[in-house]
Amino acid sequence: MSDQLMWFKSSYSGGEGGACVEVALSWRKSTYSDSEGDACVEVATCPTTTHIRDSKLTVSPQLAVAAHAWGAFLTYACAENAENGES
Repeated sequence: MSDQLMWFKSSYSGGEGGACVEVALSWRKSTYSDSEGDACVEVATCPTTTHIRDSKLTVSPQLAVAAHAWGAFLTYACAENAENGES
């Protein structure tokens, strides 16, 4: 997990900064990451969205998917791993 939170302003904030809310994402690194940080992703979960990024390029574009879509992906991936004898 990153030791710093990534803060961003709400899309409802005005240009002058009034009446706005800032939100922070807490990123977690994949358990499949090695100590060198190779070939891994980080995720940050929110109630309705899961954010995904490359752990080596944390300022690069990120992918955001609906929480139910991320859950369906994980269910599929776990089933495929179990079918192939992987844990």
